[in-house]
Amino acid sequence: MLTDRDLQELLNFTSQAPMLSVYLNTDPAHGGGEALKLQLNKLLDQVNLPDDRGAVVKYFEQLRDAKGKGLAMFSCAGEGYFRAYPLAVPMRSRVFSGDHPYVKPLADMLDAFGNYGVVLVDKQGARLFHFHLGELIEQEGLLGEEIRHTKGKASSSSPGGRGGFSSQARNNDELSSRNIREAVEFSLKFFEEKHTRRILIGGTDDNVAQFRQYLPKSWQSLVVGTFPMSMTAQHTEVQARALEIGQHAEQQRETRLVETMITAAAKGHEGVVRLEDTLAAVHSGRVKTLIVQEGLRSPAYQCTGCGHLLVLSVEECPFCGKSFEKIDDAVELAVRKVMQTGGEVEIVRDNEDLKEIGIGALLRY
Repeated sequence: MLTDRDLQELLNFTSQAPMLSVYLNTDPAHGGGEALKLQLNKLLDQVNLPDDRGAVVKYFEQLRDAKGKGLAMFSCAGEGYFRAYPLAVPMRSRVFSGDHPYVKPLADMLDAFGNYGVVLVDKQGARLFHFHLGELIEQEGLLGEEIRHTKGKASSSSPGGRGGFSSQARNNDELSSRNIREAVEFSLKFFEEKHTRRILIGGTDDNVAQFRQYLPKSWQSLVVGTFPMSMTAQHTEVQARALEIGQHAEQQRETRLVETMITAAAKGHEGVVRLEDTLAAVHSGRVKTLIVQEGLRSPAYQCTGCGHLLVLSVEECPFCGKSFEKIDDAVELAVRKVMQTGGEVEIVRDNEDLKEIGIGALLRY
C-alpha cells in the first residue's frame, strides 16, 4: 500500500540517471497472466532503458499471483533505486521516463480514493472505518450504555410521579444522546489519527442528524455524504456504498471549487487560471490548492538553474539568469512542486468550465 511517507520519498527523489515510471492496470476484469505481461512489454517498448526494463519485468513476474487492480513501479538502475506499489484501485496503463518519478497519476488516485473515513452510528454506539486507495486500513467500534425498551402502559405519568413509560422514555433519550456524544468524541480521535480527508455517516436519519449536531464545525465541513446502513453491515458493503456516495459528493464539491477559483481569479484576488499564471504562482510558492483537468498535459520551458517554468521560451531566466530547456509536461512538474510544499492537488473530471482553462489555483495570498 502507498503511504504518505512513500509518496514523500517519490516526490523528493531526483537523479542525473534516467528514471522509469510504469503504471499498469492489473484489474482481473481486463485479463491476467500472459495478457498482462504482453501489455507490460508493449509499454516498455516505448522507452530504451534495458536495465530498468529488466527490473520492472522481474518484479512483475514475481508478483503475478498477487491480488490487486493496479501496479505502480519506479526504477532508476543508475542509482540502484526500485520501488513498487500494488494498489486496490484500477489505473490507466502508461509509461514515463525522466529525471524523477512521474507522480501525477498518484495524485489523481489520492484525490479520488485517499483517506475516506466512515462512521456507522446508532443509539448505542458506532463503528468506524478508514479506507485508503480502495483498501480497508483499520476499523474500530464503540459500545455505549444499553437502551432499555419499555412495553405497555405507563404506571405513573402524573407530575411528580416516579417510574413509568414517560420517565423511561426520557431516560432512554438521555442515554441515547450521551452515547452519540461519546461516539462523536471517539470518531474525531480516530479520524484525526488517520488524517481523514472526507467523512461519510451511515445510519437512520434520526441517528445521523444527532451525530452531525454534535460534530464541531471544523469537522462538519469534511462530511461529504450520509446514507442508510445497518450497524451489522459487512465492510465490503460499507466501502462500496461510501465510495458511490463519496464520488458523487466529490463531483459537487469540485464544481464549487472550480467556481470559487474562477471568481477569485476574475477579481484578481487569491486565484489564478490558465497555465502561464498558474506556473508563476507555483514558482513563487503561493499555491494553496492546484486544480487540474484530468489528463491535462502541456509542454513548457524549465530554467536549468532555479526550475522556473514558462509557457514561452526566453533566452535567460528573469530570476537566476540561467538558460531554459523544453520539457514535455509542465503540469506534472507543477503537481509535484505543489505536493512537495504541502499544498493540495485536485484532479477534476468532467467539468466544462475547467476544460476551457485546463488548470488554475487557489492561492495562499
